[in-house]
Amino acid sequence: MLSSDPFTARPALVSRPCPRPHEPNQYPLIAQGGSSKWTPEPESATVFNSMKEATRAAVHLPGAVRAFAVPLVGIL
Repeated sequence: MLSSDPFTARPALVSRPCPRPHEPNQYPLIAQGGSSKWTPEPESATVFNSMKEATRAAVHLPGAVRAFAVPLVGIL
């Protein structure tokens, strides 16, 4: 259920697998003006307020990107 407390109340990141084998996952870094770039460091990535927001951001990326929402707990 998308409105459950664990899904909405926990910070999350958007992540995509790197297209090259043996390289780390990548995370978006979104600037104030809306421009973005992918970074391998989750510490510098944009943190979303909830899994719901991160899922929404991942779904709105082009299909070729294959991005997913991941909980922040355990990554940093």
